[in-house]
Amino acid sequence: MSDALQNSVTLRAPAKLNLFLHIIGRRPDSYHLLQSVFQLIDWCDNVTLKRISENEIRRIHPIDGVPPEQDLVVRAAKLLKEFSGVSYGVEIELQKNIPMGAGLGGGSSDAASTLIGLNLLWNLNLPTETLCKLGLQLGADVPFFIFGKNAFVEGIGEKIQEIALETRDFLVIFPNQSISTVSIFQDPELTRNHAQITIEGFLASPWSNLSNDCQAVAMRICPEVKQALDWINQALPGSQPRMSGSGSCVFAILDPKNDNAKLENLLQNLPEGWIGRVVRRLNKNPAYNLVSSD
Repeated sequence: MSDALQNSVTLRAPAKLNLFLHIIGRRPDSYHLLQSVFQLIDWCDNVTLKRISENEIRRIHPIDGVPPEQDLVVRAAKLLKEFSGVSYGVEIELQKNIPMGAGLGGGSSDAASTLIGLNLLWNLNLPTETLCKLGLQLGADVPFFIFGKNAFVEGIGEKIQEIALETRDFLVIFPNQSISTVSIFQDPELTRNHAQITIEGFLASPWSNLSNDCQAVAMRICPEVKQALDWINQALPGSQPRMSGSGSCVFAILDPKNDNAKLENLLQNLPEGWIGRVVRRLNKNPAYNLVSSD
């Protein structure tokens, strides 16, 4: 990485899909232990960071209803500043495209991009491992986005192993309702004892025998999740849709033989207020090469 300082950087912060999500236990501190495969997709926010000489963290155009103490990009910048002791400040502008509370990891990806971008702008040269440890303090999904490649994820999100996935397109539907992650994981009916699987087990059966343990709870507290699943089942029979993460987005793997005109017609006839799009998998976070793996 060059020692020359840039003044600003804009990073594409990609969403992810949980191809499955199993909760296999709970730690004494109440954190849930999970297994999942995280798939990067080309639905992205844009994070623009401008280095300033003032010792301040400024958020340009904050999101309505999200106070600074809950804003993950602000928290990420403060965390890195406190860790590094750097005297520079930053102006942060976030173009939000990924729905919030949707299970697509948008906030975590924004936080990861903030850490990666500031590592560059502030010339810190921190390696991936260090940034991942900082990211875990912000949320379980943040280390994955810093790691930057599709992965088999375990523990509370800190055990990340690269995995090679097939080239696929997905239909993703957001039924215009957000779900609180806390409400899902605090629900007494949440499955917390799913049997563990291996990477080999996943690759042998990457779709039909796997599930999202959060889905049943989500359908109960947010009926729109079930409505979206039913909508995909009717539109694409046999596609076996499921929910992503602990949010409200649902998705299905698209058959390469699907007619693009038919898909476009389906998206144009979504229920009012819903958001849908066809997305393509990414092999790497677009910011992957901005951080050292040493």
